[in-house]
Amino acid sequence: MSLITNRRSTLQSFGRAVAAGAAALVLPAAKAGPESKNLLPSDGTVLAGLTGRLAEAPRRRSFKTVPMILNSRDQWDHEAFAEVATYQPPTKQVWDHTDIGGPWLRVMRNSLNAQIWSFKHPDFLVVCETHGSAQLALYDQSMWDKYNLAKLAGAGFESNTLIVERPAASADPANYEDPSGVYSDENNSIPALQRRGVVFMACHNAIWEQAARLHSIGANPDTSTVDVIAAELTNHLIPDVVLTPGAVGSMVELQQAGFHYAR
Repeated sequence: MSLITNRRSTLQSFGRAVAAGAAALVLPAAKAGPESKNLLPSDGTVLAGLTGRLAEAPRRRSFKTVPMILNSRDQWDHEAFAEVATYQPPTKQVWDHTDIGGPWLRVMRNSLNAQIWSFKHPDFLVVCETHGSAQLALYDQSMWDKYNLAKLAGAGFESNTLIVERPAASADPANYEDPSGVYSDENNSIPALQRRGVVFMACHNAIWEQAARLHSIGANPDTSTVDVIAAELTNHLIPDVVLTPGAVGSMVELQQAGFHYAR
């Protein structure tokens, strides 16, 4: 297992093997997009600091196998989770999202818009605890293709459209009142929200359940076991996602840290 501390660094040290036979390469979170696309409020200095630290926090994405229940913090992105859990501003919200076809991206965007421009809280932080079918949106397209995840996602999701840039992303961000602009309903995507500081958290329990489902229906081109399928899905989480042991359990930790629950 290797540890890469940031994008510009070279391979620096060898780390620990994780428990239960899971070996993970620790990587930094990839930037959500070009730095010029950063959509954080100019006066949201605390939020900008968190975003920078999260970009440097390692992500574990080279598992060979994973257990059903994670029992060591080396099996998930504990450093990144700790950064979020210790975020100090009181205006912070954790969303509980389970339906890939629901309005989840829109409601988080609306919450951001109201907090930033109506209530003047530029350091407002949104965390998305993702599980259920919404978890499917956090896998890259290669996993959708390999395992035919469209069958699990349901109507309207022949591919993972939620990670695809929308044309409105190229609009002028200075015009926040533009009804077809960057902050409008025309720009609902995961990358657009990530650029605004939204932290998407993946649920290991949902990953395991989806791996078990793929195994049971025979959507398993490598004839792998459930633990191996779950490992591969984990390795193909989209950039910047924070892997947690489980969404519901993690929400308890965030609520104890002062996050306001929403769904």
